[in-house]
Amino acid sequence: MTPDLNQLDLVVRDMEATLAFYRALGVEIPEEAIWRTSTGAHHVDLTMPGGLVLHFDSEALAKVYDQGWREPIGTGTRNVLTFKVASREEVDRIHDQLAALGHPSSQPPYDTFWGSRYAIVEDPDGTKVGVMSEPDPARRTGPPEI
Repeated sequence: MTPDLNQLDLVVRDMEATLAFYRALGVEIPEEAIWRTSTGAHHVDLTMPGGLVLHFDSEALAKVYDQGWREPIGTGTRNVLTFKVASREEVDRIHDQLAALGHPSSQPPYDTFWGSRYAIVEDPDGTKVGVMSEPDPARRTGPPEI
């Protein structure tokens, strides 16, 4: 079998802040998807509309399944999680809503050379989260010279 990337696990510092962020983004997170114990929420299990399994795990849970887990230094990663949305206007609306809630915007909405509307905000752990519309072939231009 060829390896198939089908699951993404994010270890988060503050589960409630993470839930609030991704719900504000528009991700449906039902309460039954959240595993809570007497010490709080430790795991969220979601299957995204495209089939990818997305998990949020507490640091305490990460230490259970990864004996080498260590607290990261600083915030953020070199990765961008990108969520497809229905329209160009939806990109702007979601970006503005998350920014108004205090989440840093590292890329305000703009029209990309590949024809999509795109923006990037940071979640509570500093993970870059992209919001992107379907590409519109009529809006494509050549890639920039870099």
